Amino acid sequence: MGLDDREALATLRAAVDPGADSDELIRRFYTRWFAIDTAVRDLFPPDMSRQRAVFAQAMTWLLGELIERRAEEPVAFLAQLGRDHRKYGVLQRHYDSMRDALLTTLRSHLIDRWDDRLAGAAEQAVDLIIGIMRGAADAEKGPPFRDGTVVEHLRVTRDVSVIRLQLDDPLFFHAGQYVTVQVPQWPRRWRHLSPSIPADRSGAIEFHVRSVTGGMVSPAIVGETRPGDRWRMSNPHGGLRVDRDGGDVLMVAGGTGLAPLRSIIMDLSRWAVNPRVHLFFGARYPCDLYDLKTLWQVASTNPWLSVTPVSEYSTNPPWASDYPDVEPPRGLHVRQTGTLPDVVTSYGGWGDRQILVCGSPQMVQATTAALIAKGADPAGIQHDPLAS
Repeated sequence: MGLDDREALATLRAAVDPGADSDELIRRFYTRWFAIDTAVRDLFPPDMSRQRAVFAQAMTWLLGELIERRAEEPVAFLAQLGRDHRKYGVLQRHYDSMRDALLTTLRSHLIDRWDDRLAGAAEQAVDLIIGIMRGAADAEKGPPFRDGTVVEHLRVTRDVSVIRLQLDDPLFFHAGQYVTVQVPQWPRRWRHLSPSIPADRSGAIEFHVRSVTGGMVSPAIVGETRPGDRWRMSNPHGGLRVDRDGGDVLMVAGGTGLAPLRSIIMDLSRWAVNPRVHLFFGARYPCDLYDLKTLWQVASTNPWLSVTPVSEYSTNPPWASDYPDVEPPRGLHVRQTGTLPDVVTSYGGWGDRQILVCGSPQMVQATTAALIAKGADPAGIQHDPLAS
């Protein structure tokens, strides 16, 4: 029966489900793959824990979609995955060794239940997954990545840096999209970053990066990046956007979640007439609102843009004096004190707006929940994937 056998697919899904403690199976899969194709190991970071978790989640979702007979999203996801994996140096032969390792690991893990039905479902599911990825990668003719040189590093707050690069070749993307970036301090460990300016034909690009406590890549970027460093970045992902004919817009940015919304706002400023945009830009302390001067400059010449700064605390800590003053000239809305979900929803339900929310996963989830509770349509709220 193969892919028509829902019971067999459910057995496979349960085996890889991270909620059912599949880490040992996934660990054995990667160990077997690296053993039969030693070159593959160099494509992955030294610490495989996150990679194993992401792979298990993806396989669980894909098998669940196959069970439910849904094809559109899985095919699009796998095709994008295949195209994106080119940046790692994945070759066509790696897909063959991956197939052998995955099927062998599943068979050994489920040996007490392995029969022709389970074997048929496993082979067809794995062949479908790998076939779409392989085909999409083979069909893509553009470069798999862009390299660039850091030309400026600005430390704008205690834990936020603005990094400006000059790419060897321009990277074209829609304002609001994100890329994955590899920095020299952490080879083979990619991180999602959103450009804070629209695509530039000369190859200029800018990122806003916050050092995450306990993280690996972001503290290295903020603390160690120097002009002359060489970065590598993937082709763009994401669909965050504003429909200029879709009505007025609410934007909510927490910290460096400002970057993609700033890019969209700058892109909109190319037109004289736009829907009204109200941006709430929030942070913990007033000094963390690092880009208010730029927002003031854009708002001062674009009457469709309103900006409300928000800070959880009303005063700055002592260390704020070590960093640039972020207070803009008069013209923005008066800074509000409180959490973003509380302040934003105190203005109303925003149910008639296009809504874009960017920031930490916790901030996005809390703000989205608060907006929905006030009457906003969940289908009208956009945000990037919460896992980076």
